[in-house]
Amino acid sequence: MIKIQLIKPEVTYGLRQKILRPQQTLEECKYASDASEESFHLGAFANDVLISVASFYQEDNPQITGENQYRLRGMATVETSRGQGAGRSLIETAEKELRGRGTEVWWCNARTTVSGYYEKMGLKSIGDIFDIHPIGPHKLMYKKIK
Repeated sequence: MIKIQLIKPEVTYGLRQKILRPQQTLEECKYASDASEESFHLGAFANDVLISVASFYQEDNPQITGENQYRLRGMATVETSRGQGAGRSLIETAEKELRGRGTEVWWCNARTTVSGYYEKMGLKSIGDIFDIHPIGPHKLMYKKIK
């Protein structure tokens, strides 16, 4: 069974680095807004082992309409645990939290390799594909939740 809980930002760094940014140092996997009062971080645990993380930051994107926007960053799931519902559970838990915060829309810069996953979760893409060096091609995606 997968258990979702709020975690401290530093708990996310290992998976961020290992899965999303192996070419970078652990220090480079820390985001400026990690410790912001408005930010929150979720972890998915299977048998008390962290298998997936996601971080949400209050941040508006001018290309998207909606009040009190939040941005998803650093979502990562251990490869051997993919397809077991950890990511979906993280997003569902996050959306409950976001609704409680009066959020109308959340968004992310999704790697093109996983944009289909986000589409299945109800996100829509906007604009052209763009490159984030050294990570690769991305799409701006969003989901209205109110």
